[in-house]
Order: sequence, then structure tokens, then C-alpha cells
Amino acid sequence: MLMKEYRICMPLTVDEYRIGQLYMISKHSCEQSGGGEGVEVVKNEPDTHPQHGHGQLTEKRIYLSSKLPSWAKAFVPRFFYVTEKAWNFYPYTITEYSVSFLPKFSIRIETRFENNNGSNDNVFGDTPTPADSVSFLDILSDPIPEKHYKESEDLSLWQSNKTGRGPLEKGWRDDHKPVMCSYKRVQCSFEVYGFQTKTEEFIHRNIKDILLIGHRQAVAWIDEWHGLSLEEVREYEQVMQEKTNSKVKSSQNNTGPQVTPRPQFSRSISVTDERSLKKMGVTATPMSDPSETSLPHSPIRLHSTPE
Repeated sequence: MLMKEYRICMPLTVDEYRIGQLYMISKHSCEQSGGGEGVEVVKNEPDTHPQHGHGQLTEKRIYLSSKLPSWAKAFVPRFFYVTEKAWNFYPYTITEYSVSFLPKFSIRIETRFENNNGSNDNVFGDTPTPADSVSFLDILSDPIPEKHYKESEDLSLWQSNKTGRGPLEKGWRDDHKPVMCSYKRVQCSFEVYGFQTKTEEFIHRNIKDILLIGHRQAVAWIDEWHGLSLEEVREYEQVMQEKTNSKVKSSQNNTGPQVTPRPQFSRSISVTDERSLKKMGVTATPMSDPSETSLPHSPIRLHSTPE
């Protein structure tokens, strides 16, 4: 298992980001859906945690087969989805990812938000993350894939009309007011001999890109969401959820009978490949019933479930 802690600062307060996060996730999911791929929300309901209190549980299916690296496509079914389960007890959240036919694959992301510049070395209150496993991600200067670059989301050019914040300058994290940090402890595991190191490193590279893009957007879109109440952003979330689900299902229905809105797993590998996978410890397992939910446990293996 490869574990890293990412720290991403933003020129926001923790209270502001509660609204910005919900808005950003809803809008981004809708933008990324279409062509048979995207994010389908299958559950979004209130939940309660004995330690963290009241919050929200969401379950999503993320269709993304075309985004796999070429070496992984050799043994992955042509059509599949990743299940994401998220428990949002803001300012603390847990997110889990799983794939039904890869029981040895797991991702767990534990997040806490604080009003500081990433200076808390034991934010989760258990064991401090070793320094060589901590990465500070800079939403201003860290590179993102060229295909995701938008001038309107370039924070060296960004200026908020509502708040007067921006543009950001080099070293902004040390003197900008307000400033907050998103601390994310990410554990990923792919316990298949011959693929483990390459896959876990690939996952972390992609998680870094996703975190940078998402947090840049939350800031760049501030004039769209700043001032909304929690009730208003939840209404927006519901509207975008229905729109996103409609886009995903419509695209899948148009691709032909082999892809359905909620497909059952079917293999597209040969008998020889399947035997090879079994030797590596990869076996097909049925997808759990999405109506059955439970709180995550730690340590964890994500058999029940990409921020």
C-alpha cells in the first residue's frame, strides 16, 4: 500500500469552501459527463457519524474506461465503472473507491480542512505523516495537463469581483489572508504481483492532477458560488445531479445494447487472460448492492465502493 499526504492551500476560509466544494464538484461532474462516460449519482442522502455528527453520504458511479493507460486496458473489461462512496462530515470527509472485478484494488482518501497554510503536521490526530510522504500542491504554479488548462482558471490572471481577491503571486501561501488548507491522506493499494508499483504510482500521479484542477476551479469560480447559502447550493447540486445523470444515461443508451445505464459486469478477455489473472490473484466478484451502505472502517480494503 502506498500512502501520501497532500496539502493544498486556497485563498478562502473553511466556511467559504464548504459552499465552494459542493458547487465545484457538481459543476465539474456535469462538465466531464457525456459520450458514455462521466459521473452518475446513485445516492445522496443525510447521514450521521457517532464521532463527527451529521453529514451527507453520496454514492457515485464513475464511467472512465477510455482514460485507462494502455498497459491496463489489456486486462480490464471494455466497459466498467468505479464506485465512489463519500461521507461528508465537514470539515472532515472520507472517500472510498473500488472496482467490482478487482477486489485487490482500493483507494481511501481522508480529508480535513483547517484555516492555516498547511502548518499542522498531525492534522488527523493520530500519527504524523513522515515528511518524505507529504506533498504541498501549489494551485498557482504546479503544472497541470495541458488539455485541462483554461485561461479563466489561471490563478496568476484571476481576479474576483465579489471578494476583490487575486491574482495570486509567488509565495502567496505565506502572507495571503484568508488562507486555508485541504489536508488529504491518500492510501492506494493494488496488490497484484507485477502491477502493484506501476499501478499505485499511476494512481497517485492522477490524484495529484485531479486535486490541482479541482482546487483551482473552486477558487477561479468563486464569483459563481460566493454568497450562496448551504440550502441554495444543495438545490444547485440537485439540479446538476439530475442533468449529469441524464447526460450519462442518454450517451450510454445511444452507444448500443452492450452498454446500459447501470451495466452488469461482462468480461471482454480471453480464457487464457482470465487464467493469467487468476494466477495473479485477480478474480471476478459481484458488485455489492448500492442500497446497502455502512460507515468506513480503518484499516480498510475498498470492496464496497478519484475529490
